[in-house]
Amino acid sequence: MRKFATLLLAGTVAVSALATAAYAENPMVGGAAMYATKTIVENAVNSKDHTTLVAAVKAGSLVETLQSAGPFTVFAPTNDAFAALPAGTVDTLLKPENKDKLVKILTCHVIGAKAMAADVAKMAMDDGGAHKVKTVGGCELTLKADGGKVTATDENGNVANVTVADVEQSNGVIHVIDKVLLPKM
Repeated sequence: MRKFATLLLAGTVAVSALATAAYAENPMVGGAAMYATKTIVENAVNSKDHTTLVAAVKAGSLVETLQSAGPFTVFAPTNDAFAALPAGTVDTLLKPENKDKLVKILTCHVIGAKAMAADVAKMAMDDGGAHKVKTVGGCELTLKADGGKVTATDENGNVANVTVADVEQSNGVIHVIDKVLLPKM
C-alpha cells in the first residue's frame, strides 16, 4: 500500500509539473522579457526591435493612451518594418507638423479589444476565412488565420505577418508584425 501511495504521489507531482510547464511564459521580444503585469508601453520600451515604434508613440503623444486600462490589441511593427518604408518617411512622420498623420497611422495598428491569436483564428473561421475589424484610428483591417499563421491586411492591401503572437500585457496583447499597416489617405 505504501508503495502504491508513493507511486501515486510521484505521478501527481509529475502531472502537476507538466501542467505548470503547459502555461508558457510570454515570449521574449527584441531580446527583452515581456511581462503580463506591465502595460504595452512599459514592455515596448525594452524591446530593441521596437525603438522606432516607441519613438513614434512618443512623438504622437500616445504614451498615456497605451498605458491606460484598455484593453488593446496592438499590431507592433518592428524597426525593420519601418525601415522598409520609402526613404525619409519615418523622419518626415516624426516632425511635429505631421503629428496628425503619424497618430492616424499608429492608431490603425490598435484594436480596442484584447484579441489573442486563437480569437483571431476563430473570428476569421466564423467569417469564412477573413474577419474585418475597425481600429482605434478608424481604419479597417482584414485579419486572417491560416495554418497557424495570423496576418493583418490594411486598406491598401499591404499584408503584415504576425511574427510573434500573444505577448500578453496588463492592458491587452501585442502581436509583433513585419510590415507597417497604412490607412487610405
